[in-house]
Amino acid sequence: MADEITETTETTETEQKPRRGAAAAAKAKAGVALVRLRIAQLVWLVCVLAALVLAIGALLIALKANTDNDLVTWVLKAADRLDLTVFDRDNGIKDFTGKNAEIKEALLNWGLAAIVWLIGGRIVDRIIRP
Repeated sequence: MADEITETTETTETEQKPRRGAAAAAKAKAGVALVRLRIAQLVWLVCVLAALVLAIGALLIALKANTDNDLVTWVLKAADRLDLTVFDRDNGIKDFTGKNAEIKEALLNWGLAAIVWLIGGRIVDRIIRP
């Protein structure tokens, strides 16, 4: 009878070791998933902010905002940097001529750039997200 008790105790201890390992592996996997989730959220936030700056920049051009204002100047310069050079106001997808050409170019080119930032951000978000 003492042999049966010893075997039962040994069996229970060996069965618990894999369970502890599985629990640690599950905990590590959950930790990695959380890190990937946070990185994906950060990427999406950066892309949304870039699109927002481009949209605000286009709106400021359309409203003919005061370019002597430091905040307006900062937003326009930031939008110029974020337009990926393909959607540049001066040499973008479409060049308009005539009345309000600058406004039309800003709205079209920076609007397209904002859409590209959002689509690209969502794609990268889905790749990174677990």
